[in-house]
Amino acid sequence: MKKLKFPTAQTILLIIAAMVALLTWVIPSGKFDTLAYSKDTNSFTINSQGKTTTIEATQASLDNLQIKIPLEKFTNGDIWKPIGIPNTYKKVEANPQGMRAFIMSPVKGIIEAADIIILVLFIGGLIGIVNNTGAFEGGISWLSKALEGKEFLLIIIVTFLVAIGGTTFGLAEETIAFFPILIPVFIAAKYDALVGLACIFIGSAIGTMASTINPFSTIIASDAAGINWTTGLYGRLIMFFLSTSICIIYILRYAQKVKSDPSKSIIFDQKEEIESLFSMLKTDSAKKLTTKLKLVLFVFTLCFIVMIYGVSMLDWWFIEMTSTFLVGAILIGIIVEMNETKFVDQFVKGATDLLGVAFIIGIARGVTILMNDGLISDTLLYYSSDLTNGMNKGLFANMMTFIYSCLSFFIPSSSGMAVLTMPIMSPLADGVGVGREIVVNAYQYGMGLFYFINPTGLILASLAIVKVGFDKWLKFVIPLVVILIVVTMLFMTTSVYI
Repeated sequence: MKKLKFPTAQTILLIIAAMVALLTWVIPSGKFDTLAYSKDTNSFTINSQGKTTTIEATQASLDNLQIKIPLEKFTNGDIWKPIGIPNTYKKVEANPQGMRAFIMSPVKGIIEAADIIILVLFIGGLIGIVNNTGAFEGGISWLSKALEGKEFLLIIIVTFLVAIGGTTFGLAEETIAFFPILIPVFIAAKYDALVGLACIFIGSAIGTMASTINPFSTIIASDAAGINWTTGLYGRLIMFFLSTSICIIYILRYAQKVKSDPSKSIIFDQKEEIESLFSMLKTDSAKKLTTKLKLVLFVFTLCFIVMIYGVSMLDWWFIEMTSTFLVGAILIGIIVEMNETKFVDQFVKGATDLLGVAFIIGIARGVTILMNDGLISDTLLYYSSDLTNGMNKGLFANMMTFIYSCLSFFIPSSSGMAVLTMPIMSPLADGVGVGREIVVNAYQYGMGLFYFINPTGLILASLAIVKVGFDKWLKFVIPLVVILIVVTMLFMTTSVYI
């Protein structure tokens, strides 16, 4: 009997899309009214089942709608998306997603995710140009010698720096650029590709989970809950350093086991296949790092520094990030005197290498489109908010965390989750007798814990870069997730009684 093979990322997502489409036939459709602020007219617009009403943008208007958010949070731009209005849930006419919607969902997803898909393709193009120069081989050869006997520092430094990016400005989609570059470095250091993947993905996951000043989760969620974002900051800082340390130790233990005995690697059977994906590992002789190649690596590294600065300080998003990588590729082409035909060929070849990743991102977005069009997300939110009635403080805090974990499958966007749910969920804290920052923390930790394994998030796209199956990732990461769940539950329980 032929051994069954775990399905590819694309197939997993299509199966999930089919299941979501079926759910839209079972779960009742419903919607909360939403409130949006218009800076041009200084007014609020209420959307109720497609009908819009305009009201004055005053604190009294917010109070009448039972929205406990200061008016300035809207007027100064802290809340820029429509928010859910408490106690306005209504059942609406069902909109089940049939075969036609299911078939069209991947295409719609690719169109809607065009910004991140183009970013991924341009990153691939830049990598293709740098690959052709031989700079990566020279850099890896130099780094291997520099870190000889101290390779573990690579794990600590990369994981911690990525986590810092996650906790401060929500470094997530941008990490797609790091995988093709850093994973060969980990392989050259005698680890497996899973170690490099874990350092980058888990670093980002734990950083965004324990966000401290991240405007796309902590700040927008606190604003939507009607509290200052600094409320609960010290607790989140403790959680960040504690959970990041746990992740680093976990990765280090696995990495040391693999380094001592490569056969202990979860992906040992794919060793040759994975290493063949990275041309910079195929050379037998050490590539000399010339002055010209050093300049190539400098420009390449500068692209990421400029990207991170732009996102965190200049409000850049995908268009600006993509343009940065395009300019970097052109500059590198000029430095190595690459002719126009060769430049285009290598850029297209590099982009082609990440085309599969781009499709995965689009298909995952298609799953979200099915959920939204099926009008079931608000229904799940409504019934979830009812679950916490009459609970004690500790149980409330933990139940909210698990509710947010479940909701994050249907609403994977952190900012979308915050503005939709916080005006509805945060008042529940008042009835239990705990601060609203508990709900903000539950939102962050709940979404963050599920993010480690959420197939509609970035994990499948990340795994596709190194051709690692989702089943092998689960085998690696589930013990860590269990540890983090226990730590999170203890933290949430303790925080409501201190």
